[in-house]
Amino acid sequence: MKKLLLASAVSAAFATPGLAYAQAKPAVPTLDKVLEASGISVSGYIDAGYNYADKNQAAFTTHVFDVDNNSFALHQFGLTVAKQPKEGFGGLVNVTVGRDAQILHSFPEASGAFSGSSTFDITQGYAQYATGPLTVIAGKYTTMHGTEVVASAGNTNISRSILFGAVPFTHTGFRATWALSDSLSLMAGINNGWDQLTDSNRLKTFELGATWAPIKPLNIVVSGMQGKETVPQSTPGNPEGSRTSLNAVASYQIIDPLSVGLELLSVQQDNAPVSGGGTGKAKYTGEALYVTYLPMPKLRGVLRVENFDDKDGFRYGTANRKYKEFTLTFAYLASDSFEARAELRQDSADKDVFFKYGTTGTPDSKSMSSLALQALYKF
Repeated sequence: MKKLLLASAVSAAFATPGLAYAQAKPAVPTLDKVLEASGISVSGYIDAGYNYADKNQAAFTTHVFDVDNNSFALHQFGLTVAKQPKEGFGGLVNVTVGRDAQILHSFPEASGAFSGSSTFDITQGYAQYATGPLTVIAGKYTTMHGTEVVASAGNTNISRSILFGAVPFTHTGFRATWALSDSLSLMAGINNGWDQLTDSNRLKTFELGATWAPIKPLNIVVSGMQGKETVPQSTPGNPEGSRTSLNAVASYQIIDPLSVGLELLSVQQDNAPVSGGGTGKAKYTGEALYVTYLPMPKLRGVLRVENFDDKDGFRYGTANRKYKEFTLTFAYLASDSFEARAELRQDSADKDVFFKYGTTGTPDSKSMSSLALQALYKF
């Protein structure tokens, strides 16, 4: 018995320190817990896909990002890091990497579908101050105009609308938002103009907007901008003229799986080149309708129909042209973080504007059909 007690005591003496160490050893916190504790959020997405068009988009296209005729592409890798407390100072940085970044760049960096510019873009970067109902941001941020957004993860179609390309992507300046109530907010700001990191002219652009949700299923956003811009856009030394844009977006959820959206746009530019030579007022207008339906929890269908009147050629360079666009997008929602999408789109005009594949001389077609596939991963 004495030997048994002695052996037990020795075993306990050796075992206890190890047990105490195991119990005292702190667990290593994961990165998401560290960021959550610090108030910093990190989110992002990867948009990779395939695009096909039966016309030569290198010669002319009404598409914005998906401008390849037959190609796979990493369209966007988007990453956002933000700390935005309800009270006090914060900020946000959003970068876009990939094919679409070539088109997003703000002046003075080269941009455009065929510019061969950098595939890296700081799409947003701003400081923020919030106090009570007031939030002020200063830096570079996305526009108030439009139903659709730059980030692929924020849209339900693969391709962007004609109206998306007819408004600015971003502004650089400051914007204040005043939440009058849970359903009504007012916005006002001053910026360098349309897609200008630095101003190509000395005068600024003013913006006003409001978001209103009078009833739970209905949301309305109205915004307007006015300021002098150079024509063509962001070209120092060119003629300047007043540019005014008005945009209204409304969405309504009819029933849980069915919702509709409507967008109206009007843009007018003074001192713009007009047909026949000289300069004058130029204007374009457009309307877009969206219908979204989920027949099953993991399946979604989206119909988009657009009309666009470029009567003075200010958007596409040729006067007296009217454009239409019909898009049908299907999505399989495999999980909260992954979507697989397929899209059919038909663009048309009232006169020949498109070019047959391999030709660049004279437009020889009124329509263009396209197909897009997309894999979208969100984190």
